[in-house]
Amino acid sequence: MSEATRRSLRTFVQSAVALAVALPTIVDASGVAAGLPWAAGAAAAAATLSRIMALESVQPLLPRPLRTGADDGRQLAALLRSERRRG
Repeated sequence: MSEATRRSLRTFVQSAVALAVALPTIVDASGVAAGLPWAAGAAAAAATLSRIMALESVQPLLPRPLRTGADDGRQLAALLRSERRRG
């Protein structure tokens, strides 16, 4: 899975969770103005979830596609091996 796909998937999950938290109140609201504070709350929840998911201690708890930098070490090691073979 590419890094761009991984980032998109993480953003989608974070936004979906935040929206699920705010959705009942948004549905009950009769107008857009009444829903605006909850939209701000959803954005804050998404940002909070994003920061939590980025913590190194949380990474092992996430499914592999949602982890950040999961392949960085392997890719770097492979690059270094290929450079050593050349030179």
